[in-house]
Amino acid sequence: MTKIIVLPHEELCPEGAVIEEADIGKSICENLLANDIEIEHACEMSCACTTCHVIVREGFDSMEEADELEEDYLDKAWGVEPDSRLSCQAIVADEDLTVEIPKYTINMVSERH
Repeated sequence: MTKIIVLPHEELCPEGAVIEEADIGKSICENLLANDIEIEHACEMSCACTTCHVIVREGFDSMEEADELEEDYLDKAWGVEPDSRLSCQAIVADEDLTVEIPKYTINMVSERH
């Protein structure tokens, strides 16, 4: 089974979280939402915004590379790093992942802001 470790995030999971049995073939975003980690996804996971941006601290190379559209949106995200992905597009493979959800998004209409 593939595991996703979510590093602590002040609002979404202050103590961090471990998803022991992540669904391979589903996105990081889908896995987080299915495990009560309410990551923002303003475009409903259609790769049309950057609110689900995550930084994959471990296991980055196990996933398919980002396509051009995802790369274009990542250029607009807050706090992008070389191992950043849009969690709605990053499909979980057979290697454990450690992800960090950035503190901020550029979503100006979020109900949490």
